[in-house]
Amino acid sequence: MSEPLAIDVFWSFRSPWSYLATPRLRAWSEQYRLAVNFRPVYPIAIRTPEFFKQVNPLWVSYFMKDMFRVAEYLALPCVWPVPDPVAAEMTPEGPRYLAEQPYIHRLTRLGALAEELGQGIEFADEVSHLIWGGTQNWHEGKHLAAAAARAGLDIADMDARIDREADRLEAVIEQNQADHQAAGHWGVPTCVFRGEPFFGQDRLDVLLWRLQQAGLEARD
Repeated sequence: MSEPLAIDVFWSFRSPWSYLATPRLRAWSEQYRLAVNFRPVYPIAIRTPEFFKQVNPLWVSYFMKDMFRVAEYLALPCVWPVPDPVAAEMTPEGPRYLAEQPYIHRLTRLGALAEELGQGIEFADEVSHLIWGGTQNWHEGKHLAAAAARAGLDIADMDARIDREADRLEAVIEQNQADHQAAGHWGVPTCVFRGEPFFGQDRLDVLLWRLQQAGLEARD
């Protein structure tokens, strides 16, 4: 039997498109002999916040309309999260992203650690469903602990480790971002197979076709 195929998945906890792609990616990892390497990156709002000042004014309204339409098509719940994983204050010129970010650094470090613990795409699926699926105040109480447990992980142990290993995990995230850029795209989710990037949840069917061309096998 041949070695399993592998894809890298560059992904952000603030991206609804990442959330909408993840159930399919998780299902692939269970259905096929396919290694789904979860490689979280910081969202554009953190990496390049000036991006949103340069887009066409119609971008936001279309983005929101399309996001909810695709979620309905996929039969996935989708609500803009409260709180937003990236903290901002609204100004007449648009959102101003805060220097102090109480959520996104923790989430992204947890994601990087989850991958090292062998449950990356599972953690991404459970936590993104929590954030984007309509749970108000997803950051409070036992919400994240329960999501981590569904992925086979212990949030208390993970939080302790991301505190101790913050610098190391930041280096992992920085390498993910460098490899994401080198693969040929800047947006998320981007899946990469043998150096070929597939950007967006709407390219997963094309990616699956490419994997099948390469001999993708079902699990026994």
